[in-house]
Amino acid sequence: MKKTKSKRRTFMAEENKSQRGSATGDPENKFESSKMHARKAAEDLRDAAGAVAGEYRGKAEQAWNDARGKAEKAWTDARGRAEDVLGDAKTRARTFQEDAEQYVRENPTKAIFTALGVGFVLGLIFRR
Repeated sequence: MKKTKSKRRTFMAEENKSQRGSATGDPENKFESSKMHARKAAEDLRDAAGAVAGEYRGKAEQAWNDARGKAEKAWTDARGRAEDVLGDAKTRARTFQEDAEQYVRENPTKAIFTALGVGFVLGLIFRR
């Protein structure tokens, strides 16, 4: 058993020396190792940045689509209300015209003198 322990110690000592030797090896190997490590770190950073950018792009597209949908709905609602108001205004104008025509048919003399009076007043106003 004593012999196996000494073999293990010798093996471990040689292994430690080889690890130290590679760690304290020539500067060119260290430089290449550092360069590869830096490249790997840069690639990892680029990949992570791409993932984050993709995530934010997706969120921005979703927000844009939500805002666009709300704007389209608001436009449709406003257009519908405007059409309703226009329809009401047309109906009122027709009703007013029909009422005026009915009044003129029932009271032609009053209508003529009223029109003359309004015309005379407007003539005085625009004359100045």
